[in-house]
Amino acid sequence: MPRYAVLPDKSRVSAEARSSIHPILMQTTGFEGFFEAVIENGSVRLSAPTQIKLPVELLKADNAMVDGELRKRLEARKFPYIEGELLEAQPQDANKSLLTGELSLHGVRQKLQVEVLTRASADGNMFEIAGEKIIDMRDFGLDPPKFLFFKVDPRVRIRAWLVAQRQP
Repeated sequence: MPRYAVLPDKSRVSAEARSSIHPILMQTTGFEGFFEAVIENGSVRLSAPTQIKLPVELLKADNAMVDGELRKRLEARKFPYIEGELLEAQPQDANKSLLTGELSLHGVRQKLQVEVLTRASADGNMFEIAGEKIIDMRDFGLDPPKFLFFKVDPRVRIRAWLVAQRQP
């Protein structure tokens, strides 16, 4: 099956959390990894093995204090990557798939399902995947930050856009 490399400068992730004071937004590029896929008639059919990872050090929030707290809680030196592995992909229609995989965050692996949209280039050499999932940071052994009146909701909305290019 053809292999596609993730393009780090074109792929990005955002994470949005609510707090008692203001929303917290993080965005970054820098995904690394690969997908195995077949593109037929503009439809993308993903398959295992597929692996992606994101260096924790790249995560940046809209607040320097939050950045420091995030790295501290994620133990970035001990667990330098957030990693995802595809276990199964079930096509839903021409441009939609239900992915089952494992997410490793803070040294904890959790099985997740996410519905994604896919789009291939006309020549079949590139494709995009977009999906979103709400995760609970407590499922990964992380307690949400609290300081006096500042409290962060443990549920975080993750949105990812991945762009991959066929390898020779």
